Amino acid sequence: MVHFEFAARVPPVSHADVRLANGVRLHYAQQGPPSGPVILLLHGYSDSAESFSRVMPLMPPEFRVIALDLRGHGDSDRPADGYRIEDMAGDVLLFMDALKIPSALVVGHSMGSFIAQAVADKAPARVTSMILMGSAPLFANANIRELSAAVEKLSDPVDREFVREFQYSTVAAFVPDAFMERAIANSARMPARVWKEIARGFLEYRAAATRPRVRTLVIGGRNDSVFSSAEQIELARQFPDARLELFDDIGHALHWEEPNTFIQALRRFLQ
Repeated sequence: MVHFEFAARVPPVSHADVRLANGVRLHYAQQGPPSGPVILLLHGYSDSAESFSRVMPLMPPEFRVIALDLRGHGDSDRPADGYRIEDMAGDVLLFMDALKIPSALVVGHSMGSFIAQAVADKAPARVTSMILMGSAPLFANANIRELSAAVEKLSDPVDREFVREFQYSTVAAFVPDAFMERAIANSARMPARVWKEIARGFLEYRAAATRPRVRTLVIGGRNDSVFSSAEQIELARQFPDARLELFDDIGHALHWEEPNTFIQALRRFLQ
């Protein structure tokens, strides 16, 4: 079970599982009124719904906020295949069908941001707006290729020191040790075969030739060690209706490093 950090007078977080039409069971955490507009949170590589635990207590209380464990991650199923970005985007749409969510503000971090892009490509009417955090037009830069090569050498049980180095390499500002230890423990649960299949999918991913006209915020840090500022700027340029916010002294995980800054940017975007 994932652990969430709570603040005073915030909506309680509940946990549940849902079986999708394709047979995959996804675990998720949610808070807020069941009839409220939906914010759907998609985590990064090897993470889980826990990835958003520092920002969920700060979310506007009128929203129904849902954080997924994507397939292969957290407490969700780990099927034998289906780990391309397009596959996981299909899961997101089936999840929305299963919970009768017609549309949502989709927030994706890193891998989750590419899944969000793929959801918007597949079904733009289901995405009221989109926040892409720690993202880029393509996965396949030198950093991702280097990571993929290292992942191909993994075996079970996955080396915890590899996971620790990976997670700490993504942050440039202070993140509480307790949170980082939970993130590392959670990532270490993911089998080597899932690490590998997802990384192979990174290198295969190609965005749609024409970007959907979905209101978009591209947000991140200027010290991102995975995707450069130039890549983030180019991503924002590709969308017809996009804003860009980059922050000094922040790395790849704004919502980990500066939760309040992330929430302030989200509120500006909502307004």
